[in-house]
Amino acid sequence: MARPRRVVGLTGNIATGKSTVAQMLARRGACIIDCDALTHESMRAGSEVHQAIVARFGDGVLAPEGEIDRAALGAIVFADPAALADLEALVHPWVLRETRRRLAACTAPVAVIEAIKLLEAHMEADCDEVWVVTAPRAQQLARLMGRRGLSRAEAEGRIDAQPPQEAKAARADRVIENAGSLEDLEAQVSQAWERIQGASPTASGGD
Repeated sequence: MARPRRVVGLTGNIATGKSTVAQMLARRGACIIDCDALTHESMRAGSEVHQAIVARFGDGVLAPEGEIDRAALGAIVFADPAALADLEALVHPWVLRETRRRLAACTAPVAVIEAIKLLEAHMEADCDEVWVVTAPRAQQLARLMGRRGLSRAEAEGRIDAQPPQEAKAARADRVIENAGSLEDLEAQVSQAWERIQGASPTASGGD
């Protein structure tokens, strides 16, 4: 099947601003494949992934209506690296398959795979280049505590459960530093977008 002329893998640690960058790219005409949204979809009641999560973590991760209580599940996995690895092993195969299906169906010249675990799940094989969004730890904490209502300890736990930002940045084709204003972020995205408009497609892992 045909694929977009350019596939960008967009990643970065929690609360660095990936979704904001993705929104800016969507306004420029990119097809966005949001792997966090796909993760939510994979866990819907009745799905195989939902059943596997309940079998692994118990009924305590269920909300009253039978859906996964993401806050309850998060409290478990972000406090236990082994539990987080188990959850990822249950979810990632479904998300990868659905990402590739949507990538094959994308008709825009540029597709963006937005995934916090892009590198860990080896999804960069489906991309022509990788962009990593970084942000100061203080800003990550402020976003998690302000927008998601986490305590400082919870926010720090989620940040510390992930690989260092520097490790991801070292593997990036482009680093977008979200340390200033929204206008500064927009300027970086504009510059990156203009560059890929003139880029030729390269070999990738395909679909």
